Amino acid sequence: MKSRSFYIAVTVMLTSILPAFAGEAVQPVRMGAGLMTFDTVPGWGLNASGKSVLGPTHGGVVVDKADNVYTSANNGVYVFSSDGKVIRRFLGKNYTNIHDLEIRDEADGEFIYGARNNNAEGIKFHAETGDVVLRLPFPEESGLKLKKFNPTAITVAPNGDIILADGYASNHIFKFDKTGKYLMHFGTKGNELKQFNTAHGMTLDTRYDPPRLLICDRNHTPKGRLLHYSLEGKFMQVVVTGLGMPTSVAVQGDYVSVPDLHGRVVILDKSNTIVAELGYDANAKKRVNFGVPQDKWIEGIFNGTHGSYWDKAGNLYVQDWNISGRIMKLVRVK
Repeated sequence: MKSRSFYIAVTVMLTSILPAFAGEAVQPVRMGAGLMTFDTVPGWGLNASGKSVLGPTHGGVVVDKADNVYTSANNGVYVFSSDGKVIRRFLGKNYTNIHDLEIRDEADGEFIYGARNNNAEGIKFHAETGDVVLRLPFPEESGLKLKKFNPTAITVAPNGDIILADGYASNHIFKFDKTGKYLMHFGTKGNELKQFNTAHGMTLDTRYDPPRLLICDRNHTPKGRLLHYSLEGKFMQVVVTGLGMPTSVAVQGDYVSVPDLHGRVVILDKSNTIVAELGYDANAKKRVNFGVPQDKWIEGIFNGTHGSYWDKAGNLYVQDWNISGRIMKLVRVK
């Protein structure tokens, strides 16, 4: 006899797939468990003809105080209202190839911090106007001789110091003050305990006092590590392993969302135990796959999750690494 959970799983799968064949509107799909249960919002972020407006995506997501959603596509940054309508765009040479985003509310307004991998810099710009106020190129004063500088992640300390990870090249993590002055760097490439093999994502882990860095060590052997480092660059601990290919981390309260390039998002609690898994793609050919076009997307199934962020109500926004440009809203079930 099949278990009740088997029939629930089949129902969820059919709910997400059958309407597309019947020509009917796609229905929401429920995923997760317990306090971390979510419903998808079909069609969120698509235009009137049902197409993605983003173009290829290889970036991040953040949410401002007004619940506007910022996501970085290859050609720039798009800003959506919470109901999925585009309200502004930042396009052009200043905003391309932003691999990771952070947002901070500061004295002069809200600002977006971005790690621009192919453009070899960190950047800071005003969230409403797009005015660029700071650039962080490779710091020559560090004394390092690098063949390549390819930043993948950025975050901001409580005092305004900026931390920028060179995750696609040297795997050094650089620290600057709020004016962009180079302060220090730490970390090297490798598979030893205190080395990084693709320091891909990073955020400020505010679940702890004082806050610390939470870093995705994506390709380390064994794969799938999250690490804690102090804001002074000191190794603290391995937080968890076995997460596949963790791409980024976002904290709200006691919980952390961790997109995995293998087509899922995992949620960790304050003990860093996995309490929910969202959108897992059972089709190995579609996981870690940039080339899944929009007509092959399945509601409630992710293909290569790359960025995520929480709004103040506990809803999640998730971006796939995707040729057509995919961003999804997951509404928290109370």
